[in-house]
Amino acid sequence: MLKKICKLSDLSEGKGKKFFIDDEDVAIFLIKGKVFALSNICPHQHSSIIHEGFLEDDFVVCPAHGWKFNIHNGKKEGKYNGLKSYSVMVENGEVFIEMKKNTYKYE
Repeated sequence: MLKKICKLSDLSEGKGKKFFIDDEDVAIFLIKGKVFALSNICPHQHSSIIHEGFLEDDFVVCPAHGWKFNIHNGKKEGKYNGLKSYSVMVENGEVFIEMKKNTYKYE
């Protein structure tokens, strides 16, 4: 399900911004005119600070722990795990992300 997050003009080039969407803490980044969305929760100590991270090449660096996460897919540098990433769409100056509902099957 696509969810409207903000206007493109609400974002600043090279900086992150924090949003809460359907109880999920999301960091949105505008980099070279392209928008990226990752979980805002660093898995190291579950801190809600990824939006405050600095950008280095194709990575956002956690400001507290120095862990690097790929801005395109959320993967931790050199590792398989990392941050959840979200598909982003920009249309008519509005930013949308794909929110997938968790579905659980109980037997």
